[in-house]
Amino acid sequence: MRNINVKLLTEVVADMCKEANYFLGQDVIAALEKGLHGEVSPAGKEVFKQLLENARIAAEEEIPICQDTGFAVIFVELGQDVHLTGGDFNEAIQEGVRRGYTEGYLRKSIVKDPLERVNTNDNTPAVIHIDIVPGDEIKLTFVPKGGGSENMSAVKMLTPSQGAGGLVDFVVNTVNLAGANPCPPLVVGVGFGGTFEKVALLAKKALLRPLGQTNADPYYAGLEKEMLERINRTGIGPQGFGGRITALAVHIEVFPCHIATMPAAVNINCHACRHVERVI
Repeated sequence: MRNINVKLLTEVVADMCKEANYFLGQDVIAALEKGLHGEVSPAGKEVFKQLLENARIAAEEEIPICQDTGFAVIFVELGQDVHLTGGDFNEAIQEGVRRGYTEGYLRKSIVKDPLERVNTNDNTPAVIHIDIVPGDEIKLTFVPKGGGSENMSAVKMLTPSQGAGGLVDFVVNTVNLAGANPCPPLVVGVGFGGTFEKVALLAKKALLRPLGQTNADPYYAGLEKEMLERINRTGIGPQGFGGRITALAVHIEVFPCHIATMPAAVNINCHACRHVERVI
């Protein structure tokens, strides 16, 4: 058994809030550079240049990559041999978000009630997903999820008879309907299987995979490739100006499902596919 004081969680989460919003991962930078060389549209090429320049300035000056600094989503892998001390686990994480968004001068985008629309003024509450895993460590993954791309996401309860073709059509149609709204070039997370709520979580988790890393199953890696090719044939292009590259990657995560169901979900991310990881 290993004791971990929750005050450490607060400190780590506060730093993650700032880091995720200031620095794009190297996998995303590499994908943008590849997109710049692969795009044939002059307007599209210029968009890629501007996105790379924006990422450079944000990193050098430690300012947000985007004015939308997102809903704080935190994935926790909690080792079963960890003993948490010093306070409430959930509140420690919320306090970390509170401090990070305040100290980092990050935009507070969360309203207390969906209808009353009164801002909480500290970007809490965060959405926290916890998995209990073997070991005596805590792995935290912080994801600031922008509202514009989140709005273009979708869940659909497909029928088993629709098969792989139905899944591919659903994903491509969702992106096509979104058009320029989610700020392409996109990263497209796809969840497949499970239940109504599980499939949406799978789609969001799919966004955490490093760009360029395909599904471990060759069959689903093939579907990722097919979806990406079809999405990039829509002609939406970078920022909707037209071109060959509407998406940088499509990632599929799969889970077993009921014999009578075939749930599918698409969680779209803008080009700024932001997330950072820490292990305590």
